[in-house]
Amino acid sequence: MMNRRNFIELMGTGIVAAGKPLPLEALAPRSSGRPNFIFMICDDLAFRTIGSLNNPEVHTPNIDKLAASGCAFTHCFHQGSWSPAVCTPSRTMLNSGLSAFHAEAGLDEVHLWGQTLGAAGYDTYICGKWHLDPTALQRSFKEMGPIGPGMFESTPMAGAAYNRPSPGNHWEPWDKTQKGHWLHTDLWRNEHPDRIEHADVLYNDYFVDHLLNKAAKRNAPFFMYLGFNSPHDPRQSFKEDLALYPQEDIQVPPNFLPEHLFDQGDSRIRDEVLAPFPRTKEAVQLHRREYYALITLVDQQVGRVMEALAQSGKADNTYIILTADHGLAVGEHGLMGKQNLYDCSIRMPLIISGPGITPGKRVDELVYQHSAYATTCELAGVLVPQTVEFPSLVPLLHGGGKPVHEAVFCYYRDFQRMVRTRKHKLILYPKIKRIQLFDIENDPWEIHDLSADSSHAETRREMTERLVKMQQELGDPLLQADSSS
Repeated sequence: MMNRRNFIELMGTGIVAAGKPLPLEALAPRSSGRPNFIFMICDDLAFRTIGSLNNPEVHTPNIDKLAASGCAFTHCFHQGSWSPAVCTPSRTMLNSGLSAFHAEAGLDEVHLWGQTLGAAGYDTYICGKWHLDPTALQRSFKEMGPIGPGMFESTPMAGAAYNRPSPGNHWEPWDKTQKGHWLHTDLWRNEHPDRIEHADVLYNDYFVDHLLNKAAKRNAPFFMYLGFNSPHDPRQSFKEDLALYPQEDIQVPPNFLPEHLFDQGDSRIRDEVLAPFPRTKEAVQLHRREYYALITLVDQQVGRVMEALAQSGKADNTYIILTADHGLAVGEHGLMGKQNLYDCSIRMPLIISGPGITPGKRVDELVYQHSAYATTCELAGVLVPQTVEFPSLVPLLHGGGKPVHEAVFCYYRDFQRMVRTRKHKLILYPKIKRIQLFDIENDPWEIHDLSADSSHAETRREMTERLVKMQQELGDPLLQADSSS
């Protein structure tokens, strides 16, 4: 089994023996005329939320336009989480290129994404949600706009934003007196302190008006990172966006359950108490309505970035990348959160648009979102640091490249392990010694568990062997714990 230290030592040409990175000049670009990059990342954006790709119920005209102009990866995943806050591990892997069990140990010994591009001559900018440590932020970006946490003011679990709907609860997404994403604009701008705006609108104001405007006037290529809080709860948005989604018209997912069939490890975690137990179809409609409205708010911000880029004169040489850290259940399988390994939570959109990409291209191969790091390096002609474990997607992006993964792995703490191919998925719950097996090709909503079906015994055996092999390759400490017990 390869632990993090062995891995770092093996990659010795990228990391010296003392653990200090080699001079970043070694990663200098191989060619001139380098492209620009705008990277936008959402929080909690599930893969079934883009209107033109897979859900016409959701109004996303700007993201639809982005997908039509570029390439959409339809089977994009994250690799897991050591924390209930799944966003932090996913973003750690994204910005380091380290696989799940290597990334958990921290970022001190590796070149970070923005750091690598910056050393290669890129101007690097960030605005919005970061959710990693400040030291990594300082190493990654040369110029910063407003940087925020998940929420500027936390909402207590006993507060009105939870256990909805319930008698006497009158929390509304458009109520600007509630804590969460509504901010007084004088925090960032010299305006009247009584004016309140949504955090993602404020982020984007600064990103478009200041950072993008500045980057476009400079001669250096740029890498820009814009992090949206949305559609993470509290799902606060504007009345006009909510009006697009009458609650009675919202479709309830076909895998709806009043409660999950068993305790998957975190059955009463914060995300799960957003709605009462048992779940009702009315509660799921309420939460999905607010979820979709907030996705529409994000879509509007994406449109503003696209318009500003077009006006800057830099669009022809700029790649736009849109993705999310993970998905969200919002009523699927009796769950509300992302602390599970169903596709609703581990699969997210990944759209890349830019020079040389065939408009409307779709790639159905299995990929990880964390490959964005290596992909931008290859597009820029910048050497990829040897500690980066997730491969570039350029061969798939620009042609009929071979699949980069026959299967993908994901995990959640020590509660869950998963392996997924294009046809099957196996989920292991080691603490309760339970397995689920799905024919994902014919049962995409993961409704029918085939693990006890004797006619699928061979598939179960093959998928179990595949899972163990991937655990060994990735250095899963759960295997080591099992072998020593």
